[in-house]
Amino acid sequence: MCSTFTSTLLSPGAAATLACLYEATAPKPGNVYPGAKFEDVSYSDFVVGSVVIGPIVEQTADLGVGRAVLEAVRATRQAVGTNTNLGTLLLIAPLAAVPAGVPHADGIGAVLSGLTAYDTRAVYEAIRHSAAGGLGRAPQADVFDEPPREPLVDVMRLAADRDLVARQYTNQFADVFRLADWITDDLASRSRLSEAIVHAHLRQLAEVPDSLIARKCGADVAAESSRRAAAVLAARHSDDNHYAAAVADFDAWLRADGHRRNPGATADLIAAALFVLLREGRLHWTAW
Repeated sequence: MCSTFTSTLLSPGAAATLACLYEATAPKPGNVYPGAKFEDVSYSDFVVGSVVIGPIVEQTADLGVGRAVLEAVRATRQAVGTNTNLGTLLLIAPLAAVPAGVPHADGIGAVLSGLTAYDTRAVYEAIRHSAAGGLGRAPQADVFDEPPREPLVDVMRLAADRDLVARQYTNQFADVFRLADWITDDLASRSRLSEAIVHAHLRQLAEVPDSLIARKCGADVAAESSRRAAAVLAARHSDDNHYAAAVADFDAWLRADGHRRNPGATADLIAAALFVLLREGRLHWTAW
């Protein structure tokens, strides 16, 4: 993991806003982006949500992770009336609590070990307030039940096998840091940032079935989305027109069935990876 920092770093709030804007603007298959919306949420909703969370993420060190998530979710619902960023906030808030100048891979462990039952209660309230889709019911630590009196990491561990966001709390954000490295590798080969984001999105989908798709459509459909993502990646090695057509076809397939195949958990990981790159100075804010 690269640990070289620029002399002037973006603040947590600014990095959160930019990371969410970059993630929402890149034309990632199956997600909202300029010119591609869902029935109940548009690109402009994501833009507004990106802006309103910045001042709250900025205060994460003082508010605590759980409360920062809750206040940011409340601000988003008040601004756009829908959920655009719950999963992203669950990832960015712990990262924002890592002290400035400390590589996130080195500092995230201490943040996670310091989370308490207070964070659990705040996160449960945030999840319910967000009215996020595809939650379903769970046999343990169901978000519609009374919050467990356990630290947040312990509760996330109960969902780690079925939720990619929860899994980051148990694997030291390994998927997020891997995505960050993939994006920087692509940028080093002179890819544009939007292209690097889409490529990382496809690589993640190909290697790990999206947990939101699995919850909404079942494990078989999630596995099918991974196989299709791998086929698109294979097309990247042919001519540009063939690859562009493969991306468009995959995008159309993910959008079918009322957008139920939306790979939203993968998008959350992308936003968190971009936050890491911006905060560590590995991605300059003018890169777009």
